[in-house]
Amino acid sequence: MSTLTAIVTAINDFVWGPPMLVLILGTGLFLQMRLKLMPVMRIGTGFRMIWRGRKPAAGAAGEISPYAALMTALAATVGIGNIAGVATAIAIGGPGALFWMWITALVGMATKYAEVLLAVHYRETDDRGEQTGGPMYAIKNGLGRNWRWLGAAFAIFGGIAGFGIGNMVQANSIADVLRSGFGVSPWVSGVVMTALTGFVLLGGVKRIGAVAEKLVPFMCVGYVAVSLLVLGLYADQIPAAFGLILHHAFNPTAATGGFVGAGVMMALRYGVARGIFSNEAGLGTAGIAQAAGRTRHAAESGLIGMMGTFIDTIIVCTMTGLVLIVTGAWQSGLKGAVLSSAAFETALPGFGATFLAVAVVVFAYTTILGWAYYGEKCWAYLVGTRSEKPYRLAWTAFVLVGAVTQLDFVWLVSDTLNAFMAFPNLVSLVLLSPVVAKVTKDYFDRQAAPQAVPQVLAGEAQ
Repeated sequence: MSTLTAIVTAINDFVWGPPMLVLILGTGLFLQMRLKLMPVMRIGTGFRMIWRGRKPAAGAAGEISPYAALMTALAATVGIGNIAGVATAIAIGGPGALFWMWITALVGMATKYAEVLLAVHYRETDDRGEQTGGPMYAIKNGLGRNWRWLGAAFAIFGGIAGFGIGNMVQANSIADVLRSGFGVSPWVSGVVMTALTGFVLLGGVKRIGAVAEKLVPFMCVGYVAVSLLVLGLYADQIPAAFGLILHHAFNPTAATGGFVGAGVMMALRYGVARGIFSNEAGLGTAGIAQAAGRTRHAAESGLIGMMGTFIDTIIVCTMTGLVLIVTGAWQSGLKGAVLSSAAFETALPGFGATFLAVAVVVFAYTTILGWAYYGEKCWAYLVGTRSEKPYRLAWTAFVLVGAVTQLDFVWLVSDTLNAFMAFPNLVSLVLLSPVVAKVTKDYFDRQAAPQAVPQVLAGEAQ
């Protein structure tokens, strides 16, 4: 087993090494240029589209509202990465890692926009009359028959990886937090999680979307509110924190306290890697959720979808990073969720650690639900919708397995498969970038045309 672990570790280090990070950032930068920085310039538009997406246009194809689709995507992305991932990045790369997470997010907004636009533009109606899409359909319908193997590769990697990083790893994190923080047996938490997951999955994407619509805004707003409370207590440290972030993004971080010091490349590498791990821009997963949304135009879905990256990284991850820095906990020598817990407990004794434990549980549980839908659509692409019930039963059972099992190797394998998912998606984004540019231009040309005004107002009235 040790030999196999060493082999997979070597593969993981390679696929998540500098070449992959350059490929992901390079693709995002290429798309930003191709779109003339539209995603960054249209952040305000994106927020307005999210609000408008709560009431989709009548008669638009899709299963859930664009808002519910975004919440489903955020359910999968706002998770352990926002707490443990940010903490690990700063613990190893120093405060400058947060700056590179911001850059990753701003570049990744173009990637996420393109992923979602193509997923909706090339989506299909399955044999149950439901809209379905994602990178596999964009590859099949956009690139043609000779590229179908690439779409199948994405579906295979996604369908397998989900059981690890989207299911068992999350269930294990929940069980561990409940055991260490509240003395709950992993078997008890596992059984409860299994029952809750099975109940939601039986209702399909509509029930997942309904749960996500309620749970995701609650958890994001709650987490940001408590983080702002901490920042209010350390308000005098905020200017210095931003100074540290900007300085150490371009200068080595000296050893201090329990922090061993880090070079600029370490800050860049961990900032980019953990940023991608958190917001998933480049993996293509968000397009799977957004393809189920009711929409009048693929570009509208893209505008809503890209805001998931902004919310996840620019807002939620920034809260975690600033709390770690202003409290000084980043110098403690701790890593991961333990470091984040120490930071909140330092600021809010007797409450901070408990709050973070609850946050981890909610974040991880919603990730299980979001990834359940991703995996379901991957397997449906490969073997048809007949896989739906067996898949949901298997997914639910693996929640219990994850809660009571040691998963270091599972985490390693699924993290590696995530990188394998990214490659087919990034290739398709580059090859289909002319379609992205054309559809985007078509949408904004229509919005600018005088006759588009009454149509937009009519849609808003609906």
